[in-house]
Amino acid sequence: MSFNTVSIQVVNTSGNPLPFYATPSAAGMDVRASLASPVTIAPGKRALIPTGLRVAIPDGYEMQLRPRSGLALKNGITLLNTPGTIDADYRGEIGVILANLGDEDFTVTDGDRICQAVIAPVVHACWIECESLDETERADGGFGHSGVK
Repeated sequence: MSFNTVSIQVVNTSGNPLPFYATPSAAGMDVRASLASPVTIAPGKRALIPTGLRVAIPDGYEMQLRPRSGLALKNGITLLNTPGTIDADYRGEIGVILANLGDEDFTVTDGDRICQAVIAPVVHACWIECESLDETERADGGFGHSGVK
């Protein structure tokens, strides 16, 4: 098994382990909360959870923050702006916007695994203005255009 790797500088003030890949084929690394005291998120509410991590992502890459499937399924906990993007030129502490879509209060404590981080390449677009676009079979069919079955 061979993966591309990229070195990322990180400042960790959390006292928690750095994110790591749980299995050899994992795409994401679990990110942990860095909290002085627990934070409870009521149903329908959100909270910005600090991680204690600051990173220097190399140019040409981004860090995507994504929900953890177990938290989503079992507790209705997700990231409000998923995927959240950490740009290569951001140097502040990484914060995670957790939203509680469940039916019960959810409490986050220091060291809890709250999301996944995925490192991904970035491609910049070069817009070409034009008067029309080529025709396709789909054309302008939008939401639900292909049906359910």
